[in-house]
Amino acid sequence: MAASPPRPPLRLLTLALALTVAAAGKISAPHTPISRDIYHSSDSLLDEIKALVSRHSDKLSMDAVKTSNKGYSAELFVVTFNHMKESVDNGSKVHILLSFGQHGRELITSEVALRLLYILTEKRKIAGVDLSSFERVLENLVIKVVPMENLNGRKRVEEGELCDRRNGRGVDLNRNWSVDWGKKEKDYDPYEENPGVAPFSEPEAQIMRELSRSFKPHIWVNVHSGMEALFMPYDHKNTTPNGASAHLMRSVLENLNHRHFQDSCLVGSGGGSVGYLAHGTTTDYMHDIAKVPMPFTFEIYGDENASTDDCFKMFNPVDKTTFDRVINKWCMAFLILFEEGLRNLRDAQIVSQGALDNWVPIGGDIVERNVERKSTRERRKLEGLDLGMQELRTYFRLFMLSTFLLMFMFCTRISKNRNRDSSEQSA
Repeated sequence: MAASPPRPPLRLLTLALALTVAAAGKISAPHTPISRDIYHSSDSLLDEIKALVSRHSDKLSMDAVKTSNKGYSAELFVVTFNHMKESVDNGSKVHILLSFGQHGRELITSEVALRLLYILTEKRKIAGVDLSSFERVLENLVIKVVPMENLNGRKRVEEGELCDRRNGRGVDLNRNWSVDWGKKEKDYDPYEENPGVAPFSEPEAQIMRELSRSFKPHIWVNVHSGMEALFMPYDHKNTTPNGASAHLMRSVLENLNHRHFQDSCLVGSGGGSVGYLAHGTTTDYMHDIAKVPMPFTFEIYGDENASTDDCFKMFNPVDKTTFDRVINKWCMAFLILFEEGLRNLRDAQIVSQGALDNWVPIGGDIVERNVERKSTRERRKLEGLDLGMQELRTYFRLFMLSTFLLMFMFCTRISKNRNRDSSEQSA
């Protein structure tokens, strides 16, 4: 029996395998699947929201808006929270429009939307923080939530296209708006950033535009994932707007960052902070065209260590502990945003003053500022009252002086007449 040939060393086998794979193409990184035990499907998430609306019809309502363009149709669900539906909006209520899930692969954003709606209606605590004092703020807000702007794109992700951010016909909805639409940078990726054939070619963008026109929000937030950041305009250039509006936006974001994130979030313009310019974005339109006083983009999560091919892990938490931490942290961030926005919009007289007596803010950082503002206001009232009293005293003195002069003139006139009569009689 012939002896079998000697087996090659293991290292040679490994090297040969590596060379074979290299010749055929690189090995792709393993793709983390959707954590179905943590995340809702799109259908179950919408069903849960519908049930929540049904239970709280005194505060919540839900509209389904559907439109189509050249054979492609889309449907958006819009949930409206109004703490006191029967009250008349006399100009003191702040209108807030929040959009989640504009990119299909960013599932975590829609989960935040669902939890936020629960907090506004049923939950009274976030991670042990009592929210009962926040009721006074809610009375002054009307909030519209779009929990899943890109429902068709989300369906594609659930079917296995885990890296797809586009809508159902391959258009990036955050490039389909009219401000600086269609411009392409040197690193332009047609798969990632397809802007469509024209501004507002996509039904989803058309619905959102009409919603912004009819609702006229004071605060707009486009919620994304990929990193942690608080962005203001602009996305299409490396600068922020000029003037009072920019100061107002930056003040709100910096206060939120300091109060809630301990200054750990990136704050600034999207174009100047994220590392690339984006053209045709929703937030730039909301600022330049819709004239929203406070348009923001929030980036709520990102795994910097994930492979660029492992999109679910890159854009979404994959374990329950991180999932809960992200949701609790950003729901609280939205509540603080509502506080800061309400206070700043009223200070800037963009909305009229409403009653917030005995309101205790979340945390407490702005209590002293409110007390200082209140004492200043009261001091000004007292100063105005004192000035009015001084003016009254001055008018009274002038009245008495004029009366005295008139009496003196009258008496002098009578005395002269008597002297004249005496002279005539003696003659």
